[in-house]
Amino acid sequence: MIKHSHSHILRVRLGEFILPPIEDGLVLGRESPIGPVAVGKALSLLSSTPFEHVPVEDDEIIGDLLIRTAILRKIQPRDLVAFVLREIRPLMGPEEILHLQLDLEVQIESKTP
Repeated sequence: MIKHSHSHILRVRLGEFILPPIEDGLVLGRESPIGPVAVGKALSLLSSTPFEHVPVEDDEIIGDLLIRTAILRKIQPRDLVAFVLREIRPLMGPEEILHLQLDLEVQIESKTP
């Protein structure tokens, strides 16, 4: 009779699950495996932070943006889309989903009469 001996080693690395799992937004490729409606539903279940869907028209790479509502109070969606198309589009493929961490600064200047 042959006896078999087995040994197991289990290594685990734990980290805190941060909610929401998306900081400021997502860029969804036109052929990404999950669409903006499904991602939006998942975000609404995981977080109380509101996100808005910003469709990207007439682009073969980028289909949609999901952006934290607070960001869109500071920048117009069309300006954000223009930035993403100019700066991020060259770095991604249509099947990808990219996280956005935005560092947005608003400067206000006012003159008193």
